[in-house]
Amino acid sequence: MCRLAIIGGTGLTRLAPLKITRREVVHTPYGEPSGPLTHGLLNGVEVVFLPRHGYAHRIPPHMVNYRANIWALHYLGVERIIAVAAVGGISKGMFPGRIAFPDQIIDYTWGRAHTFFEKDLTEVRHVDFSQPYCEDMRRVLINAAGRAGIDAMNHGVYGATQGPRLETAAEIDRLERDGCDMVGMTGMPEAVLARELELNYVTCAISANWAAGRGDAEITMDEIQHNLAQGMKTVAQLLEEVVILLNG
Repeated sequence: MCRLAIIGGTGLTRLAPLKITRREVVHTPYGEPSGPLTHGLLNGVEVVFLPRHGYAHRIPPHMVNYRANIWALHYLGVERIIAVAAVGGISKGMFPGRIAFPDQIIDYTWGRAHTFFEKDLTEVRHVDFSQPYCEDMRRVLINAAGRAGIDAMNHGVYGATQGPRLETAAEIDRLERDGCDMVGMTGMPEAVLARELELNYVTCAISANWAAGRGDAEITMDEIQHNLAQGMKTVAQLLEEVVILLNG
């Protein structure tokens, strides 16, 4: 049984070091996941890979079927999830190209299917979400970064916005006042859905650009793609160390 899954975000539709063994289509009570789930070996360890936006990167953040994705991973017996996500940097430490392992999240999204607990319940269900990320898995990522010599920000607050448009400078000012260090569009409801199914979930965020009003120039897709291309090479190194630590 594969116990570790990697969800790829923008810039990570394929995991280069992964030796693919098979692909599996999973149908869920919540519709179709973003694509077939890819089984493979990473440093000799079995993992499951799923690109959040689809293998062709055609699913925008507000249209991702987060419930289907998380349910499918749970159905396959996954216990740990590393969610890779591209973000915009707000605080000074989140300069383009840097990796961070956030420890908190603020949800600004709306209209997304955000819970499994809504139908055919015997009682109302609530989950403790005080600490939204698995601290044990965060420590694994921090240690893996140290082993690989990767400069990473070991904490931070992720602000999850609706998308698919980028934010205004005034919105980023608001997020900064709220305490956000980075801004992304996919952190919620993915994190809380994993918590509802008791999965150990953690985010590895890559700063693709300065958020609106934080850089010296207009945000361009060329800049984002360049920073992500470099960042994903670092992520691949990180993940190879992670599986060693988890299976050492």
